[in-house]
Amino acid sequence: MFRSVILLIIASFTTAVHAQDVEMPFEISPTATFNEPWAMVFLPDGRLLVTEKRGHLYVVTQDGGKSRAVEEVPNVDYRGQGGLGDVIIHPDFENNQLIYLSYAEAGTGNVRGAAVARGHLVGEGDNFHLENVEVIWRQNPKVTDDGHYGHRMAFGADGHLFISSGDRQKFEPAQHMTGNLGKIVRLNDDGSVPEDNPFFERGDVTAQIWTLGHRNPLGLAFDENGRLWNTEMGPLHGDELNLVVKGRNYGYPIVSEGDHYSGDPIPDHDTRPEFEAPKVAWVPTIAPAGFIFYSGAQFPQWQGSALIAGLASRAIIRVEIDGDSAREIERFDLGARVREIEQGPEGALWVLEDRDGGRLLKLTALDN
Repeated sequence: MFRSVILLIIASFTTAVHAQDVEMPFEISPTATFNEPWAMVFLPDGRLLVTEKRGHLYVVTQDGGKSRAVEEVPNVDYRGQGGLGDVIIHPDFENNQLIYLSYAEAGTGNVRGAAVARGHLVGEGDNFHLENVEVIWRQNPKVTDDGHYGHRMAFGADGHLFISSGDRQKFEPAQHMTGNLGKIVRLNDDGSVPEDNPFFERGDVTAQIWTLGHRNPLGLAFDENGRLWNTEMGPLHGDELNLVVKGRNYGYPIVSEGDHYSGDPIPDHDTRPEFEAPKVAWVPTIAPAGFIFYSGAQFPQWQGSALIAGLASRAIIRVEIDGDSAREIERFDLGARVREIEQGPEGALWVLEDRDGGRLLKLTALDN
């Protein structure tokens, strides 16, 4: 009870701090509308790939022109938080045309889990399809319920593929080494396991694990120094920005900066120093989704900052990174749930709103 009162006091104070108006340094230009958009990525020619949770993938021009839905996309298990998720391109896309999709996949019986497939994007004009589609990774085990898939993806500079895997609302599996729920995994681009993974010698699914003790990591991004970070949904408040370090345990559900939805307390990270603590934690929740590290010229004052898409906060949250430390600097209220944010080829910001009717927005500096 005491901790709940403290959380409410902190929440009231934090809300008051961020209720102040922040001048928008950008112009917002809507370009296209989608139904439950989830992710986007830029192609080398400046077009975008955009996913919709119901299972649709589109090729989109910067002025909002949409292709027909790309054919041969894997079937998705669309329910709850599940459906088609992230999309990224292979580092050598210009030569191999490989794209990667994450999605919720039905199993035998009333179970499901996230999967990642890759295939060659083929076509022109308004007509595209995938060829040679193959599943290269699956959550293990598949379980009941339809939340906390995670399934964000990012390629490192060395060509390794990182995938976030949520705890699937099952709590304890985040600490179990016999499965990959509640983990961030590291793979080769074909889904095989690199021999220098921290638990490679244990074999089987354990060999995939890069870090453990995660709840629902919905963002993955590398900073300008090549370090991996993740955004993570906390339980009742306690959202996190983490520096992802090889082999570390981030503590969930043993520790958290939030509490269970029932109100039952969870010990803070500082009670168990053997677990890696977040660099930033939010009480009240911002409900972080996708994020990037900004490096463009349009907003030079933001270079090196993390820009986080906020769902419940309906905002873009800017976090300044200083070595291994981080702190929120400002947030920009967009008036809608923000699912995804990407940096465009010329340094503009591109934002996907959440839910049906979610718009693709282009944010450009006011002085450009």
